Order: sequence, then structure tokens, then C-alpha cells
Amino acid sequence: MQNQTGSAIRSQIRLPFGEAVRISYQSLKIRFWRSIITTLGILSGIAFLVAVLAGSSIESAVIAEETQTVDTSAEEEAAGIPAHKVWLVAMSLIVCVVGISNAMLMSVTERFREIGTMKCLGALDKFVVLLFLLEACFQGLAGAIAGSLVGTVFALLVNLKAAQWSAWRVFYKFPWFLDANGYLLGVVPVIIGGCLVGMLLAVLGAAGPAFRAAKMPPVDAMRVEV
Repeated sequence: MQNQTGSAIRSQIRLPFGEAVRISYQSLKIRFWRSIITTLGILSGIAFLVAVLAGSSIESAVIAEETQTVDTSAEEEAAGIPAHKVWLVAMSLIVCVVGISNAMLMSVTERFREIGTMKCLGALDKFVVLLFLLEACFQGLAGAIAGSLVGTVFALLVNLKAAQWSAWRVFYKFPWFLDANGYLLGVVPVIIGGCLVGMLLAVLGAAGPAFRAAKMPPVDAMRVEV
């Protein structure tokens, strides 16, 4: 009996990764508005993060260009990020993770029968986990890209406004990759980092609900009334 069970498990069909991507994409299209709400939460958190980091880098370049000879106090003021901003960024990212987890838990609850059907048809636990993580990854990537662009534009406009719009000449020394202090905290690395952070937060927020869905007994999932 154990041999038969073991051979049956080993003979289960393993769906390709491309099929998991297709199913996740279709699921996001079906639940479009809920996906938009989750994506907007990621967008707001990443936009705040990128606005703070990119704003600090742009501000350093503006100050360096405006003063030409930056004194020590100006360098220290431009180089650091205030502690209260760091705290606000951290709290906004935590709120993003909580929002993603809540949205994914609701998605799992709504899809009890779908999950049970897939498992009855032979879907492995890791395939179910992969589906939910891919959905979260897509939402995280979309929200992070949009948030990074919004945060960068906001930081640019705020700093140019503070410089009374005379700092357009700073673009030939614009901190694309390195900030005024030579660190790899220019605008482009900040945008890339924001996209990676958004995807990571989405995956972390969806991990718990995804494992909960994967461990659900198929019979119990099919029996749930939704």
C-alpha cells in the first residue's frame, strides 16, 4: 500500500512555471479592482521611500551646485536623512506588508473551492504557494515601478521648488548613480532598490497566506461554503 501511494505521488504531473505565471495573471485579471487596491498600497509606500532617498541625493547636488563651496555644516545637513523621516518610511513599509497580507488572506478565503479543486486534480503544495507568490510579485513589481517614478518626480519638483527653479543647471551634475558624497545613492540606484523592496515586501506579505492555502486539506476546502 505504501509503495502504491509513493508511486502515485511521484507520478503526479508537475505543471511548468509558465503555466503558473498564466494562471496567476488570469487570477489578477479576474480580481482586477482588489489587485489595484493592493498595488496602490505598495505604490504609496515605495513612493515615500524613494522620495526620501532620492530627495536627499538631489538636495545634496542642488546645495553643492548653488553654494559651489559647500561648508561642513551644509554637507552634514544635506548628507543625512532626519530620524523622523526614517521612522515614517519604516512605518509606511510595515503598513504595506500588513495590507498585502490582509488582501492575500481575503483572496485565499474567497478561493477555497478553487484551491481544493486544484489540489484534488493533483496540484502540489508548492505549486499553490507559487501561484500566490507570483500574484503578489506581479502586484509588487507594478506598484514599486509606479511608486519609484512618482517618488522621484515628487523629490525632483520639491527640490527644484526649494531652489526657486534656478537649479535646472544642476542637471549636468545630476546624481544619476552617485550622490554628492560619492555614495551609490543616486537616483537610478534608488529607483532600482525601490522596485526590489516593493517586490520583496509583496512576497513577504503573501508568504503566510500562501502557505496557509497550500496546507489546506482538499476535502475541507471543497466543503467550505463561500
